[in-house]
Amino acid sequence: MLGAIAGDIIGSIYEHANIKTKNFRLFGDGCRFTDDTVCTIAVADCLMNEGDFADYLGRYTLRHHTRGFGGMFMRWAKQWEREPYDSWGNGSAMRVSPVAHFARDEGEVLRLAEEASTVTHNHPDGIAGAQATALAMWMAMEGAYSSSIRQEITKRFGYDLTQSVDDIREWYTFDVSCAGSVPQAITCALEATDYEDAIRNAVSIGGDTDTIAFVAGRIAETMFELPDEIAVTARTYLTDDLETVVDGFGGHVNSLDEPIQPAFELNT
Repeated sequence: MLGAIAGDIIGSIYEHANIKTKNFRLFGDGCRFTDDTVCTIAVADCLMNEGDFADYLGRYTLRHHTRGFGGMFMRWAKQWEREPYDSWGNGSAMRVSPVAHFARDEGEVLRLAEEASTVTHNHPDGIAGAQATALAMWMAMEGAYSSSIRQEITKRFGYDLTQSVDDIREWYTFDVSCAGSVPQAITCALEATDYEDAIRNAVSIGGDTDTIAFVAGRIAETMFELPDEIAVTARTYLTDDLETVVDGFGGHVNSLDEPIQPAFELNT
């Protein structure tokens, strides 16, 4: 999870000041964790305790309400009776990654991703963004090559993953929709040569950089080794309550049974 959190922190200062270059200092001045980190840790805590997604997301949001939450999501969190509001935004994708560790097969990945999404983002595009992110990460965990992940995500969700990072960088602008940010984030991870390269890809294309770097970082974390220096630095930005859940999640995941072999062929 620290790979995603690091991406969120690194990308946080470029969301409204896009730089369109891979040449920048990691953890620049003013970096901080955002709502992406808060919601993902809420989902992780919920899964570990077999809780209710709406309850955990609402409580974590109110506890960390200064972390850049969207207006509609914040209004949802403050309601006593929380109902989904048909969102197609990328909030569903940025918080979904913990489900990949709890799913034992492809079907369960998709089911859990939908459940984590639909408490707020019950629009088909919001659900698809969450499912695509979780499935890409799960396939990477299972050892699938980038080409296999690209093919499966394109076939299942209709995302265009044919453009290179260099191509995307030329035209990409700010877009908080799942359809307009998840394919780009996945591409940034799949085209990377290592974890840091994935983060630099994500920041360099511009747009909603904290979320794109968060999603790309989480997928890349499963494909490559997360550098110790980046992991250690990311932890220093977290509050004690969030760091406790991150540590607990790592221990919990390590105790889970091995996932069932997926139906599709890996490493092809």
